[in-house]
Amino acid sequence: MNIAQIGFGQVRHARLRPQQHRFAYSTFFLLLPMRQLTQPQAMGGLAVNRSGAISFHDSDHGDGRGPEAGGALAWVEDLLQREGIEDAQGEIWLHTYPRMLGYAFKPVSFWYCHRADGSLRAIVVEVNNTFGERHCYLLEHPRYGVEMQANKCFHVSPFCHVEGQYRFRFMRTPHHGQEHTVVRVDHDDAQGPLLNTSVSGVLEPVTPAVLKRALWRYPAMTAMVMARIHWQALKLWLKRVRYVSKPAAPDQFITR
Repeated sequence: MNIAQIGFGQVRHARLRPQQHRFAYSTFFLLLPMRQLTQPQAMGGLAVNRSGAISFHDSDHGDGRGPEAGGALAWVEDLLQREGIEDAQGEIWLHTYPRMLGYAFKPVSFWYCHRADGSLRAIVVEVNNTFGERHCYLLEHPRYGVEMQANKCFHVSPFCHVEGQYRFRFMRTPHHGQEHTVVRVDHDDAQGPLLNTSVSGVLEPVTPAVLKRALWRYPAMTAMVMARIHWQALKLWLKRVRYVSKPAAPDQFITR
């Protein structure tokens, strides 16, 4: 049985122009085996679709369907089927932020979709902006350590135009007997590299003790995600980085 994991690490962000702007925050995230979501022994004490200091709710993802309609797993399976991906029958792991004290904002989540033999078939990058909109980038036949690209077509930051490309790189390496995971998402426009971002963490199984440690260290983490987004936006505005008005959301929900 696959066991839910928690990753303690950092989020890093670097803007390269027209003004340099960098920050890094300590954080944690969940890595959930979605086919085991209804098995309490696989979740290690994590509250699933119920209230809890740290919890996961299906309705925070995809089209918002709840567990009675198959939840987020059914949503991502439907998405894959519609896109002609029929061989992702293995485990689907979701890298995401939890709800903390009932609140969640998830700038980006990553769905690792595997074949029955355990090989990685696709990654769905689920992006939310602060305007309540959501978009997905579908990466086919990914490999760890190998860069993949997708055209940017969804508004995220009011200080970046909706143009250029994203470069994705996913890495897993051993770290003192544990696994260290890094996701890099860089943004290039017509002038070249503009943003370098990453989220990293050392994984360990979810247990009640580990959840208590996460709550003690980061009691308002998800609320702080939203607060820090606006704080960094204020700093960019004070640096006189040009503000970009929000365009309409793309017609298509998925970019391949």
